[in-house]
Amino acid sequence: MDISIVVPLYNEEESLPELAQWIDKVCVAHQFSYEIVMIDDGSSDTSWQIVEELSAKYPAIRGIRFRRNYGKSAALNEGFKIVKGRVVITMDADLQDSPDEIPELYRMIVEDGNDLVSGWKQKRYDPLSKTIPTKLYNWATRKMSGIHNLHDFNCGLKAYRNEVVKNIEVYGEMHRYIPVLAKQAGYPKIEEKVVQHQARKYGVTKFGLERFVNGFLDLLTITFITRFGKKPMHFFGLIGTLFFLTGGFVTAWLLVSKAYSLYIGDPNRLVAQMPHFYLALTLMIIGVQLFLAGFLGELISRNAPDRNTYEIAERIRN
Repeated sequence: MDISIVVPLYNEEESLPELAQWIDKVCVAHQFSYEIVMIDDGSSDTSWQIVEELSAKYPAIRGIRFRRNYGKSAALNEGFKIVKGRVVITMDADLQDSPDEIPELYRMIVEDGNDLVSGWKQKRYDPLSKTIPTKLYNWATRKMSGIHNLHDFNCGLKAYRNEVVKNIEVYGEMHRYIPVLAKQAGYPKIEEKVVQHQARKYGVTKFGLERFVNGFLDLLTITFITRFGKKPMHFFGLIGTLFFLTGGFVTAWLLVSKAYSLYIGDPNRLVAQMPHFYLALTLMIIGVQLFLAGFLGELISRNAPDRNTYEIAERIRN
């Protein structure tokens, strides 16, 4: 099979028939063998009934329905588990992603040899309250992830080699960082394609302002996991040691200062009455706690089921 198209959806009953017809038209015109996997993320409207009707009309359509709303990441993860196509393409169900982009995305994976191609909605039909925070978020993601050639990490229109989606796990709200997850899993050939962004035709957006806060927190999470997921002591242990040593040096300075004062006959104040003493004590306590956090993290990491699981690119068998 040439293409698998994964479509997460939530209360998109109006747009689904048009989307299915559009995808079918494009794939038939280019003679692609294809499947469409629609994941209903706990819709409260008639979206699932429409998916059932569409699957009867288009045999290429398969569907998954969640009992409740789990989020886009969960929907994508479940879709990735069952796709069979050589190239996997994701797109939103609200018709803001154009299926006309499918042939070029397919070509960039198959002919250009990319692992992942991410869409860039260079011209957006969104309000400033959405576009300005999005630009800041993408700037921060480029800096922290090291993927400098992407302008729109959160674009729902992406294409992947099948191998890529089978070797990443999308959870929480990590769908924003799939390129980062792919790079971490050993798939660095990531490119970008300018895609058409269409104004929303039906319904309303399902994402509020809280997504920007959640996105920043998820960025910190993915950055930490990428760098220290299998070696937490390198992070917590280093900071804890610095805190403890700083507190130890301040304590030593206080004791030497007190001994010198007694030597010259100036009793001065008690060490316990000096603010530096409590600063040093706090630093040492925090240092010990961070070191213990790193130690516990190492114990958990060493006993994790995938502790020694690594992505193998090729084998030679005689």
